[in-house]
Amino acid sequence: MGIKKYNPTTPGRRGMTSLTFEELTKSEPEKSLVVSLKKFSGRNSYGRITVRHRGGGAKKKYRLIDFKRNKDGIPAKVLGIEYDPNRTSFIALLSYADGEKRYILAPEGLKVGDQVMSGPDADIKVGNCLPLKNIPVGTVIHNIELHAGKGGQLVRAAAGAAQLMAKEGNDAQVRLPSGEVRYIKINCKATIGTVGNLSHELVNLGKAGRVRHMGWRPTVRGSVMNPNDHPHGGGEGKAPIGHPGPMTPWGKPALGYKTRKTKKYSDKFIVKKRK
Repeated sequence: MGIKKYNPTTPGRRGMTSLTFEELTKSEPEKSLVVSLKKFSGRNSYGRITVRHRGGGAKKKYRLIDFKRNKDGIPAKVLGIEYDPNRTSFIALLSYADGEKRYILAPEGLKVGDQVMSGPDADIKVGNCLPLKNIPVGTVIHNIELHAGKGGQLVRAAAGAAQLMAKEGNDAQVRLPSGEVRYIKINCKATIGTVGNLSHELVNLGKAGRVRHMGWRPTVRGSVMNPNDHPHGGGEGKAPIGHPGPMTPWGKPALGYKTRKTKKYSDKFIVKKRK
């Protein structure tokens, strides 16, 4: 996909880029697969902010995505490639042979008119979904399940790609985009190919307004706050952080402080850490 550049007619336009979206073939979503989203502005049921810097943003509706791909053995035709405001990747509208329609993440190279299928008997073809035990070693995959039947949880962002490295008994070794290699049960499903919209990371938002449209509010530095608002606040002029070092707004150490619980069961599935 191409990148569109703008003339610097305003300071916000200088350096701004956007996608050209020539891959998209549909502009309106399938009504039966769309639900309304309620805004929470980062607040919990008590009305207190639990996630800072969220709020506002353009109104958007949620597209129901089929992460489970559980219609095994039924071929589906790709009706269109669409934009999804809720994720970085594009989505593909499938029409199954029995008449049902579903959205999936659109992998790179999937086109309108292509036929995809899920299940252990599916071909090793872009967009098809199979258990890891039926996928050859070395294949590039995405939308990987962590628990069989729960639906894909790993590698769902634009341009994401994992690789099946090895199979040992009931486990498969998968290298994730972060560089981490971890064990995943071979009866978990994954989709063949790389997630589409490869140019996503090349987009320069250009101005703060585009970030506000995405629902992000400004982030204020702690050093410019008052002492009652942040541990870094107060002092005359530009005051240093001082002892005992950088802190979160709630007084916990911000750098190097281990917050992970010691008994974390998922560690035993990690072959090689991402760091």
